[in-house]
Amino acid sequence: MRLYFVLLLSLASISVSAQPKHNVTDAAKGWSCYGHDAGGTRYSSLKRINTNNVKALKPAWTFQTGELKFYEGISSALSRAAFEATPIIIGNTLYFPTPSCRVYAIDAASGNEKWVYDPKVNLRNYHGELTSRGVSTWPALDDKENGTAGRRIFIGTIDGRLIGLDAENGQPISSFGNNGQIDLKEGLGADVSVMSPPAIIGNLVIIGSSLGDNQKLNYPPGVVRAFNAITGKLVWKWNPIPEDPSDPGWSTWKGEKAHQGGGSNAWSVISVDKSRDMVFIPTTCPSPDYYGGERKGKNLYGNSIVALKASTGKMVWYYQVVHHDLWDYDIPAQPMLVDVKQKGKSIPVVVVGTKMGIVFILNRENGKPLFPVVEEAVPASTVEGEESFPTQPFPTLPKPLGLQKVSVSDAWGMTPAEKDEAEKRISKFVNQGIYTPPSFEGTLVTPGNVGGINWGGMCYDGLTGSMITNINLLAAIIRMIPREKVEQIKKDDKEILRAEIGRQEGTPYVMTRDYLFKISSEGFTMQTKPPWGTLLSINLSDGQKKWEVPLGFMLDPVKHPEARSWGSLNLGGAIATSGGLVFVAGSRDNYFRAFNSRTGELLWEYLLPAGGQATPMTYEVNGKQYVLICAGGHGKFFTKLGDYVIAFALD
Repeated sequence: MRLYFVLLLSLASISVSAQPKHNVTDAAKGWSCYGHDAGGTRYSSLKRINTNNVKALKPAWTFQTGELKFYEGISSALSRAAFEATPIIIGNTLYFPTPSCRVYAIDAASGNEKWVYDPKVNLRNYHGELTSRGVSTWPALDDKENGTAGRRIFIGTIDGRLIGLDAENGQPISSFGNNGQIDLKEGLGADVSVMSPPAIIGNLVIIGSSLGDNQKLNYPPGVVRAFNAITGKLVWKWNPIPEDPSDPGWSTWKGEKAHQGGGSNAWSVISVDKSRDMVFIPTTCPSPDYYGGERKGKNLYGNSIVALKASTGKMVWYYQVVHHDLWDYDIPAQPMLVDVKQKGKSIPVVVVGTKMGIVFILNRENGKPLFPVVEEAVPASTVEGEESFPTQPFPTLPKPLGLQKVSVSDAWGMTPAEKDEAEKRISKFVNQGIYTPPSFEGTLVTPGNVGGINWGGMCYDGLTGSMITNINLLAAIIRMIPREKVEQIKKDDKEILRAEIGRQEGTPYVMTRDYLFKISSEGFTMQTKPPWGTLLSINLSDGQKKWEVPLGFMLDPVKHPEARSWGSLNLGGAIATSGGLVFVAGSRDNYFRAFNSRTGELLWEYLLPAGGQATPMTYEVNGKQYVLICAGGHGKFFTKLGDYVIAFALD
């Protein structure tokens, strides 16, 4: 049964305009925000490196942070560290954080160190993931300024601090907050952490938070806060979990404990539209991720893209992409701000990439979809106490990406025995397609919680008017276990011993999470048919996929030449340039690659000294274009750890 709620907007004569305006020359040559610009397009107009000469690209300089020595004797740090940073450049200086949140300033032409600041994060304390994806600068480059006088660098740390540094020397700004820092845990609790760079608009620093997953109901709410960039004074805060009974979202949280839970936080990057005085908040799943019996209803404003008035924090509009999330379907990617033409009129849009592999293209001013959206019936929960939401929103375009359903016919193995093993494993679990709820017997959740699209996000190709993204094709196995039966089930079912366990305290159930993969002497492979990771392009004018190619490999291509067509799981995003190129790393094979943005053809690849689980960037200094990637690996992703920052250029 399909319930059609169609937002009637004409699809005729839609085309994508050029990227959002960049207001200063430095912005065109550089990369002043984590996503290149405040709207996260990750598109550079630089083209000295292009499809004709990219094969000649080679390392220009390498910088090492010495990060690994800080992990010595701390096994938990080694297993959770991930160098996921994308540097920004101001003038001729690159700024970036390490996984332990040490901030570096280095010369963009030579890679020589200028300064380093160490916030002295206690690495022996538990951190769900040891990472920091970037820093931000104030004032923004589109604000009037005098040189770099008074310029500040802001970082949010994994131990829950917002720190303001002098861009010239790396010293904390004593007049900001408490001697240069603000304790973000104050008023919320010790669970608050930050992995993403804050948003900057005018004299405001706007920051979300990362919270734990699956361990308890009563995590702190994911409050978004705006601080004065000069003094550190709190200007406003916004709670995605409604606090006022008169709020329309209040009644969408039902149950005695519904307003006691937390989460719905914004751990990804917040996008800024300065001309409209708006920020776009990508919110996540309420806690705990896989059981919602204590929070029945739609759970607004979780799993939503929320537009706030930047100067006041007041909501302008919202759009929920998942109702009553039971699958850890956070919005992990930075919302991407571009312009689309419809019937000759330019429409500002926000492109929302999701773990489900579903892409929503919304009018930036009012949140209305540009393509019709269908509210479609989805499977009901069989878990006692749970009330899954009966429908979910599906845009008619673009079509969903990645792994949407798994059956025994999708089983895969390197040998007949391995395929038979995969068939037996798949047959044990429930999967009725996307949004099949967690169950007692175990549910194959497709896509799994690593995507679809993950934090690597999307980029915009200004040459073709397309969005380009890399995706994962991996099913998760989610099982709900009555709390009183956990120990007995551990004895009866040995497979459960390898699974991740979420205590979900405050609920009747413990959750286990595993994945459809196998580790053997051949390596790390999925138990579903390849590809397992791809790079693809979607034309934003008509919502149609233009091309899709495998990204990377997970088995030795010398021994298994076909492995190059199977793709790899990947973490880290892509960027596009007007040289007709897409640069992306992310895959488990440690290669950095360049593709033709029009065709998806692989043009260049380079083996990095460690895993490249980061999004690259590009910039120009003294007439030379550089492409840069942080290569430090990822503990949870089992790629080689390191501490490298490598800039590539033409001779």
